[in-house]
Amino acid sequence: MKRKGKGFIGEFKEFVMRGNVMDLAVGVIIGGAFQSIVSSLVSDVIMPVVTLVTGGIHFENWFLAMDGNHYATYEEAKAAGAAVIGYGTFLTAVINFLIMAFVIFLLVKGMNKLSEANPLAKKGGEEESAPKTKTCPFCKSEIPVDATKCAHCTADMPEDETA
Repeated sequence: MKRKGKGFIGEFKEFVMRGNVMDLAVGVIIGGAFQSIVSSLVSDVIMPVVTLVTGGIHFENWFLAMDGNHYATYEEAKAAGAAVIGYGTFLTAVINFLIMAFVIFLLVKGMNKLSEANPLAKKGGEEESAPKTKTCPFCKSEIPVDATKCAHCTADMPEDETA
C-alpha cells in the first residue's frame, strides 16, 4: 500500500519550520525572560519603595487565613496548614502585569513609529500609479495604455483616447 503525501511527521516538520511558528517560540522565550526581570523590578525595587511610602506595610503579609486563627506572616499560616487568601501577593502580581503591559505597549508604539519613519515601508495613503490599461472604445476590451490598435477587434485607437 502506497502512502500519499508527506505523512504526519513531514506535515509536523513543515508546520514547525514555518517562520511565524519560530518567531512565536522566540517571542515566548524572550517574554518569559522579560517577565522575570519585571517581577524582580516589582518585588526588589518598586514594592520596597511602596512599603517605605506607606509606612512599613508589606503587601506580601496581606492575607486572610480561612481557619479563623491569627498568624503573623503568610508563610506561618501556610506552614500551619491553613487555607489562605493572599490578596497582597495578588496585588503584587497585578502590579507586575500592569508594568509588563505598559512596557509592551511602549515597545509596540516604538516599533510602529519606526515602521512609519521607514521610507521603504509602503504607505496606505500613497497615490496610485498611472493606469497600465485602457478600454477600447469599440469593443470595450482592456488593452495596454500605449497600444495604437486593439488586439481584440483590430480597431485603430484614437490618439487622445486614454480611458
